[in-house]
Amino acid sequence: MGISAQAPWLNFYGDVPKHLDYPRLNLYQIVRQSARSYPDYVAYEFMNKETTYAQFMRRIERTAKALRALGVEKGDRVTICMPNTPQALDTFYALNRIGAVSNMIHPLSAPTEIAFYLNFSHSKAILTLDQFYPKLEEIRDQLDHPVKVLIALIQDELPAPLNLLYPMTKQARKVPKLPKGGDYLLWKDFLKAGEKVKELPPEDVMLSREGASILYSGGTTGTTKGILLSSDNFNATALQTIAASGRMNGIAGCRMLSVMPVFHGFGLGIGIHTALVGGGRCILVPRFDLKTYAQLLIKKKPNFIPGVPTLFEALLRTDLLDKADLSFLYGMFSGGDSLSVELKKKVDAFLKEHNAKIQIREGYGTTECVTASCLTPKDYARSGSIGIPFPDTYYKIVKVGTEDEVEPNIEGEICISGPSVMMCYVDNPEETAQTLRRHADGRIWCHTGDLGTMDADGFVYFRQRIKRMIITSGYNVYPSQLENIIDGHEKVLLSCVVGVKDKYKMQKVKAYVVLRPGVEPTDEVREELMAHCRRHIAKYAMPYEIEFREELPKTLVGKVAYRVLEEEANAQVEA
Repeated sequence: MGISAQAPWLNFYGDVPKHLDYPRLNLYQIVRQSARSYPDYVAYEFMNKETTYAQFMRRIERTAKALRALGVEKGDRVTICMPNTPQALDTFYALNRIGAVSNMIHPLSAPTEIAFYLNFSHSKAILTLDQFYPKLEEIRDQLDHPVKVLIALIQDELPAPLNLLYPMTKQARKVPKLPKGGDYLLWKDFLKAGEKVKELPPEDVMLSREGASILYSGGTTGTTKGILLSSDNFNATALQTIAASGRMNGIAGCRMLSVMPVFHGFGLGIGIHTALVGGGRCILVPRFDLKTYAQLLIKKKPNFIPGVPTLFEALLRTDLLDKADLSFLYGMFSGGDSLSVELKKKVDAFLKEHNAKIQIREGYGTTECVTASCLTPKDYARSGSIGIPFPDTYYKIVKVGTEDEVEPNIEGEICISGPSVMMCYVDNPEETAQTLRRHADGRIWCHTGDLGTMDADGFVYFRQRIKRMIITSGYNVYPSQLENIIDGHEKVLLSCVVGVKDKYKMQKVKAYVVLRPGVEPTDEVREELMAHCRRHIAKYAMPYEIEFREELPKTLVGKVAYRVLEEEANAQVEA
């Protein structure tokens, strides 16, 4: 009997329940349950404007009617290409309310990426901000079907008089004016059209086990895949996170700093949905910057902060928090990337110096399981460990390429089984079969593509990704995709993209390029390639440097030896 069947981690649960009840409710219904219990509590606040749970429910109903008026039906897909704003939340839950599927993408995606996501998901419509509209204009001829464009404005959600003053701000003046008569529908007009719809389908039009939302990941092979997640998946993650947080009285009324983006499993599953399932308040942060972050901590006093290591490293880089009292913190959760032992020590020391009674708790998960499925126990951390599995979730380490469980402390592939494991990869049965496998124990296990170990007590240790992947500021960047884009330039013969260690981002992206014969490696050519990258690559995945080479190192079988370049680049940084 393997260690996973024995579940030794249960001995370290303390007050955390070993098993939970999971109601068969869809995303809308479970939040509706919170609204019935706490109608006057604040569901979310945005730029100091508060929306109660009762108001939130009315906004969802109104948005749901507008979606029906737009022609969105059960099973249709709608893309949400938004930062953390009220319209993004209203639409996410309104789509669920009418049985439609949300397709969540990064608003900073390059135009060609947006075209790919819209075509891949067969989205009937897309919601985005006015500042991103030019990207949609650019890709009209790349879409293989008609897509209705909804445009939201930040100023519509600002409190008075800020909403009137906003157009005069420096930030607003940077946004290109929407073309008059353009092929789009403003959010206000969209909502007005919905007033004609008198009835909505039953609240359970979408079953909890049906696909509710599509998030994106590289999967185990590094190519973009749509991950279909059910309401059951999201709700299990939320209920498990609340239980594992150690708040025995729940989190109703607690404040969550929702700084992780809504298109990200961590941001959506923990920063938004977990807070709303528990009756908490989401403090929506549309864009991260150090000054705003520090001001929000001081002014809003959030009780919970989920984030990537770079978010917590930022605490150590600002003097704005020198005299701050952080005793209001109940939990600080790190995920999305490895939290180094050194950074954990520094953050813990910072928290202690600022009167916080907590330590940062590292978790681990994959988008294939929504987000976190493993967390460091509240009062017991082991150096270098990512923690122990959530209630009703099992971890096992198997020999790579097999389903055979290894002994404690032996490295292998991390596999996860539990109620948050995805339904499938959209339209990709081969990759689904490779990732979701029924083992001899009868359970469906998600093969993560990550290497790790588990000790005899069930504490899990992450080592590295089996496949090539760069994680920068918590975002997954797949070198092969970037290489395809760079290689697509007429002056490029060959490229190799690697991750380079960075104190702030954990890793940053560097590209090595061999130019075509006759093309000189000049600064002008370098800038031309950077401009090409900016057109096709999301901002967070952009190379910080392009280095020209006459040739790239090769393995014995003729493949580019990317590890040689990776080691070389990192050695230069450390020198």
